[in-house]
Amino acid sequence: MDSFPVIDMETLLGGERGAAMEILRDACENWGFFEILNHGITHDLMDEVEKVNKEQYDKGREQKFNEFANKALENADSEIDHLDWESTFFLRHLPVSNISEIPDLDDQYRKAMKEFAAEIEKLAERLLDLLGENLGLEKGYLKKAFCTGSKGPTFGTKVSSYPPCPRPDLVKGLRAHTDAGGIILLFQDDQVSGLQFLKDGEWLEVPPMRHAIVVNLGDQLEVITNGKYKSVVHRVVAQTDGNRMSIASFYNPGSDAVIFPAPALVEKEAEEKREVYPRFVFEDYMKLYVGHKFQAKEPRFEAMKAMEEVATHPIATS
Repeated sequence: MDSFPVIDMETLLGGERGAAMEILRDACENWGFFEILNHGITHDLMDEVEKVNKEQYDKGREQKFNEFANKALENADSEIDHLDWESTFFLRHLPVSNISEIPDLDDQYRKAMKEFAAEIEKLAERLLDLLGENLGLEKGYLKKAFCTGSKGPTFGTKVSSYPPCPRPDLVKGLRAHTDAGGIILLFQDDQVSGLQFLKDGEWLEVPPMRHAIVVNLGDQLEVITNGKYKSVVHRVVAQTDGNRMSIASFYNPGSDAVIFPAPALVEKEAEEKREVYPRFVFEDYMKLYVGHKFQAKEPRFEAMKAMEEVATHPIATS
């Protein structure tokens, strides 16, 4: 099997650009996950973000998680399929930041995460341009596709810790799913592993790598690329040792954005008679996703297609 795709972003600026773009194309078409190095976020900032997040868990969330964990495993003798072994909270950056409203975060934490979010936002938009270039789309197309409604993109960060689990045979760190949104940029622990993705029927590990950013594609990019790029099922396996840090930033369409396959790609693939993905409002997809996150994505796409057909050809009632 080919090795996990890793892209040094600096090679995109020189003579090796063609080879790097080919690794990126293959990663998007055949893996759904890749890691990037030399991405422009300083090591000092990443180290600070790691430090404040681990301190924040130790100070504010560890005790609450332990109370939850003890109840979760009490009397459990078979696999628990309705919860995840994670401590998590969510920071919203766009359209309006909520970081000042979340209690129990000190000024050092807020400052580091605001700076980190600004860098991740720029990196997400740069990656979208590179993905679009590989698809032959006009510059800026993918970002515009996220903003077809009256609002700009939505962007937020899920801050998670996966503490040691005494019974990883009974509970997952995070159950298998695809991500609903656009492009996801993850700063993960480089000491404690656990993130896995499904490729060709086999679970593979995303290798922890110091100061790397892991990138994966969400359901909306699969729709916009009409299946050229795929969102991929992934999970977090609970570990008996170590507390895994995960800082996942989701750069998504605006809530009222209308999502549909890029016409240029649909025309290109017309000769192959490839099925066209549905057209829908992102918020409608998210309402469906909330109740079906840990189920296959294909029925979600089918449900959106059915809604589209009803809207296009309403049934006569008289």
